[in-house]
Amino acid sequence: MPKQNPPGEPVKRLHQGPRPLPLHMAVQTLMWMSSHAALPSLRNGSINWSPRLARKAASLQRSLQKADPEQFAAALEDQARQRLAAFADGVLGYRAMPLSIRPPEPPAVWRGGTTRLLDYGAISGKAKNGPPLLIIPSLINRSYIVDLTERRSLMRYLSSRGYRPLLVDWGETGADERNFTLDDYISGRLTDALTAAHDLSGQQVTVLGYCMGGLFALALAQLCPDPVGTLVLLATPWDFAGMDPGKIRMLRAMMPGLDEMLELGGVMPVDVMQAMFASLDPQLTPRKFQAFAAMDPQSEPAREFTALEDWVNDGVPLAAAVARETLGGWYVENTTGRGRWRVGGQNIVPENITVPTLVIAPKRDHIVPPATVIPLGQKIAGATTLQVDAGHIGMVVGSGAQKKLYEPLVTWLDVNIR
Repeated sequence: MPKQNPPGEPVKRLHQGPRPLPLHMAVQTLMWMSSHAALPSLRNGSINWSPRLARKAASLQRSLQKADPEQFAAALEDQARQRLAAFADGVLGYRAMPLSIRPPEPPAVWRGGTTRLLDYGAISGKAKNGPPLLIIPSLINRSYIVDLTERRSLMRYLSSRGYRPLLVDWGETGADERNFTLDDYISGRLTDALTAAHDLSGQQVTVLGYCMGGLFALALAQLCPDPVGTLVLLATPWDFAGMDPGKIRMLRAMMPGLDEMLELGGVMPVDVMQAMFASLDPQLTPRKFQAFAAMDPQSEPAREFTALEDWVNDGVPLAAAVARETLGGWYVENTTGRGRWRVGGQNIVPENITVPTLVIAPKRDHIVPPATVIPLGQKIAGATTLQVDAGHIGMVVGSGAQKKLYEPLVTWLDVNIR
């Protein structure tokens, strides 16, 4: 990652994605080659379809009986070439785009190791003394997803509405952080950041966590109840029994190999994590770049696509112990949903939360399925659960983010804080 520019200057980053590119290219090539190879089996009905596809498969097979075999095979090959070419064109077009220029950063009001607390209240005069919000993003990706562009920024919207957003920017995994556990991040770094946020205003703090950061926020609210006035959990997984069982079985089988890699390298590399995310929906990246290939590179949608993809591929390596606790503990063993996740010497359980809480679950989230999130709203007494018609990332930076997330969030904050 390039060095931070001095305060007030735009920050530029190189296009790195889609990562890992060899994997994406290989998956696309193999998929279309296998489609051609599977054609004879499709015609004679020997493919063992999953039950949910059986009806469509039967209809497809009947249609194939009417098609000329040679013409259909040629059309299939032509379609495969077109889609592969569109994907390649999209990648090349993205990499030829001008570098994304991010909005100037606000000042840091606290630092601990590589972690900073960025004061977005400083960008709006009426927000400087507003109710403080401690915003906790995931460790896996950079924090600027909540301040992607001037137009797509949850931070700037909250500031414009009179709140004082204080963003936890995790920064790099430095020499000290390579040895961190989740407990070090939550009981150490976040506890100190919460104290700093409280001391700035003398008011109770709203703690808002996004994705992995939501679990951090939940633990922080249990460990430090006095300075926390309200809690907001965005796309926060809790009961990992709601994940796809097949993917959990695959991850369980991968853990010995991952553990050996973590032992040797000390961190979970970004490209390994990107590959794991890609496995959740192997066609997502090709669809995105095929669509981008058809965009006008001078258009606003093309620039916004570029900014978002730059963020998607600008990951941070995870410390080995953190990777083991999250992948092996949360996902494979479901330590959270079973009430066995321990932080600061305590079992973290939603029933211990007594402050007003808002749980937000995106309906179209393939990274954190709603079934993993909704149990939080059921376990926290008096919690409000809001389901929004969006995906995991689109909820925060999509074209409809203001209507779907920003405005309902502020409405809830206005009622429960002011």
